[in-house]
Amino acid sequence: MQSTRTLKRHADLVDRMASTMGVDLEEKMMAGQLRPGQLGDAVLACTGCANPEACGHWLAAQDGVTEQGPDYCRNTDLFSLLKAGKRA
Repeated sequence: MQSTRTLKRHADLVDRMASTMGVDLEEKMMAGQLRPGQLGDAVLACTGCANPEACGHWLAAQDGVTEQGPDYCRNTDLFSLLKAGKRA
């Protein structure tokens, strides 16, 4: 089981990555495009990343909204679907 600290860290990375890709996760949940369980799954997928430090550096280097996340992001496909207005 993941520690609370780890889960919070990765929840923050997921939120920041979604925002950087132009996706408001709260808005998508309110619109019914994303269920709470799917958001939890995204956070758990993120915890499996071998190098979250690289993600943090990548996010810090972005200036505004980007079309695509880094290749190694386990949630890029999810965010791309949501950005296109589709259900996850």
